[in-house]
Amino acid sequence: MRRSTSSPIAKTEWLCALGAALLALLAALSLFVGKYPLTLSGLLGGDEMQLRVFWTLRFSRMLAGAAGGFALGAAGFVYQTVFRNPLASPDIIGVASGASAGAAAGILFFSGAAAITVSAFAGALAAVVLSLALAGLDRSGRGGTIVLAGIAVHSLAQTVLMCLKLTADPERELASIEYWIMGSLNGISLHTAVGNLLLCGACLLVLFLLHRQLLLLSAEEGEARMLGVAVGRLRLVVLLLATLAVSCIVSLTGLISFVGLLAPHAARLLTRNNRSGTMVLSGLLGGVLLLAADLLARSVAATELPVSIFTSLLGAPFLVLLIVRGRKTV
Repeated sequence: MRRSTSSPIAKTEWLCALGAALLALLAALSLFVGKYPLTLSGLLGGDEMQLRVFWTLRFSRMLAGAAGGFALGAAGFVYQTVFRNPLASPDIIGVASGASAGAAAGILFFSGAAAITVSAFAGALAAVVLSLALAGLDRSGRGGTIVLAGIAVHSLAQTVLMCLKLTADPERELASIEYWIMGSLNGISLHTAVGNLLLCGACLLVLFLLHRQLLLLSAEEGEARMLGVAVGRLRLVVLLLATLAVSCIVSLTGLISFVGLLAPHAARLLTRNNRSGTMVLSGLLGGVLLLAADLLARSVAATELPVSIFTSLLGAPFLVLLIVRGRKTV
């Protein structure tokens, strides 16, 4: 039977194609926007300096922006589905605050971008493990326990971060900590990013394979248990995978606000369903938002600005527009 172009599946596929095309356009622009001018003729002609800038700076930055935005958007879809809350985000179980504390420790006690990345990743992972361990103490299987555990871990990590800031050199180390917290794609290289991106991709692949089980978590727990789903165990697995994917990204980029919240919420408002295509669209919109914000961050001022400023400036009005549009169509 021929599929109607007005069917929900066809609409989702069309939106995903449009999102992929926009993401590809922004990725191409990202390769050529910056302080050092690059030209297609120069790259094809083998200009040594242009090729070095392209592979060392621009390509790795574009890859981190596209992949990082996709991961944040897809992970946000997982969190909103598991918690059945359109305002849920990856920060809900302490990943952001844990990464911040880890990065601050790396800046204070180690040297080099790789050490800071590893410290931030360790901090994010430690926060997640602690949140899940605290939630596991409650045998009732209630999803709200994880949220409460995340709030407790977030508070603990913020306390650690404040203590580390008090011991930092105000002129050098404290400024570096604050800049990392604001988020940036500057300084990312393939050497430091490839391991994180591969691990992030593996986590996302498993999450996409578990999409059918993930949808069962959005139903009432009693219904899911009647269908033979081990709700508590499955919830912990998908949350750990989603948070591990987010940890891989934020340990590279610093904290990127709004993407994990806006992208899946926008995808659901556009598709009006919770299928796997909506999860793909969430990732594509996340990549579009992060790349667009990064293009603005390095082009609107003489010095590069934190990317989270622009994810918020782009995201907040768009979210308001989608909410108003959604109410009008109800």
